Amino acid sequence: MPRSSNPLAIPDPGFYLRPIMRYTPLSAATYREHRARFNQAMDKGGLAVFHSNDIMPTSADGSMPFHQAADLFYLSGIDQEETVLLLFPGAHDPRDREILFVRETSPAIAIWEGAKLTKAQATELSGIANVQWTSSYDDVIKRLMPQADALYLNSNEHLRQSNEVQTREERKNAELRARYPLHAVKRSAPTMHRIRSRKTTEEVAQIRNAVNITAKALRKVLAYMKPGVMEYEVEAEITHEFIRHGSRGHAYTPIIASGRNACVLHYITNDAPCKDGDVVLMDFGCEYGGYASDLTRSIPVNGKFTPRQRDVYNAVLHVQKEATKLLRPGTFLADYHKQVGGIMEEQLIKLGLLDKKEVAAQDPDRPLYKKYFMHGTSHFLGLDVHDVGLWTEPITEGMVFTVEPGIYILEENLGIRIENNIVVTKDGQDDLFKDIPREVEEIEELMAQGKHVKV
Repeated sequence: MPRSSNPLAIPDPGFYLRPIMRYTPLSAATYREHRARFNQAMDKGGLAVFHSNDIMPTSADGSMPFHQAADLFYLSGIDQEETVLLLFPGAHDPRDREILFVRETSPAIAIWEGAKLTKAQATELSGIANVQWTSSYDDVIKRLMPQADALYLNSNEHLRQSNEVQTREERKNAELRARYPLHAVKRSAPTMHRIRSRKTTEEVAQIRNAVNITAKALRKVLAYMKPGVMEYEVEAEITHEFIRHGSRGHAYTPIIASGRNACVLHYITNDAPCKDGDVVLMDFGCEYGGYASDLTRSIPVNGKFTPRQRDVYNAVLHVQKEATKLLRPGTFLADYHKQVGGIMEEQLIKLGLLDKKEVAAQDPDRPLYKKYFMHGTSHFLGLDVHDVGLWTEPITEGMVFTVEPGIYILEENLGIRIENNIVVTKDGQDDLFKDIPREVEEIEELMAQGKHVKV
């Protein structure tokens, strides 16, 4: 990669226009709807500020691929660094009620990085009429703050977040609070968790796009798998399939875990051989247009389950099917997980892994099934693979969840998990992976067919 130098003269003005993205974005109307949802939840006089993520460094002059802050992307559709969004529905001047700030391009940036969005392109994507360069953000804030009664500041309040690196949003929030210490500060996160968890029709369609690409990768792997293949080779086949269909890659680090490795829940080294007689657990999902998919399938390396593997697999499949039925409007996630735990207990007793009498006498706060099924069954899915949502409010129509029970028997070097993505509907569920094989017979048949297909 060349080092930067003086910009070259570019005679063609079109060179500075950002080309068409590899994915089809959501419509500006959807982003308008998202902003309207947030604005309706704000108190009168509230001014909300959302910042993009930083481009994170590696070492020397290297950097990681840019990944946009999910909340900013949800509200604007802008997938570019140094972006800021202001929402001020009570502003005196209607032009100040939505302001989008984007990074200004230059000949040097166009040559070395590629063109950035023009103001017109940013308006077309987001539906925001007032687009300004990021360099004007400080002056605009200074002008608007006297009108505002409260600042709505965003933060990462995900239940499982453990970030030790200060984000751009945290840095900018601290600057605002220091500059305007007498303004009330309110949290945007609870509202964002509530509105992001209920997907629009276009969002579900975008998740479905990611699901369809992930399904193609699974079918390719079913044909590719054989004894002696390395886990990372399987990962490579999946990655290739993702990118060739317009995805930017994995929505999360994939897990390709054969044999004993499948009992490590977040195994991501993917560097062991897939051995004859083992089951390989594959947890992967592509990202498309910012939205995640999340699939897990457990398949026999040699194409045939042993009787024991089949029994454990069918037990997991039973739990998954029954759990899916429980994802209905009005249900609380905590109650749902308890019900799934009871279903899992029944299956573990049938497999001889738990004793019925011991289960009856167990401490309800420390259920015995956790020895073999130690993680949750479902999580929200959307812009993040572990998407945001509120456990203190009931499930509603339009929410998207994973359903992913598993049984992990370390002493048998066997771990099996099966995972689909479910949209909660008014009357039940829409399984986005319903056409993807998961029955034992389907998997064995497709793997047998694959032996005759060159991949």
